[in-house]
Amino acid sequence: MILTIDPASPVPPYEQVREQLSTMIGSGVLSPGTRLPTIRQLAADLDVAPGTITRAYRELETAGNIVSRGRHGTFVGAPRQVPRAERRALLTSEAQRYARTAAQLGVSPADAIAAIRQALTP
Repeated sequence: MILTIDPASPVPPYEQVREQLSTMIGSGVLSPGTRLPTIRQLAADLDVAPGTITRAYRELETAGNIVSRGRHGTFVGAPRQVPRAERRALLTSEAQRYARTAAQLGVSPADAIAAIRQALTP
């Protein structure tokens, strides 16, 4: 599982984790029954406080995206299909964020598009 935290983002780290996991669950990247990393493990991997992951997991559980089974672990719950309009809005938002970052770095549009194509290639 690939999650990232942008420390320069105005979005709190717990929300970045929650949003990324929610998107992966909604899109089917993480299928129902998939075991998630422990709070301590994910916190260590992302170099954040365990409370950050606890809050993200709690909000995901409240939304019905994940299920905690105590010491047996935390698992992806039943899938929630992301409606087409919501997927489109999320993709547009992320594309705009990427475009701003590319512009701040002084990257040409052609190079930014090439980087996207490379990232999309398995």
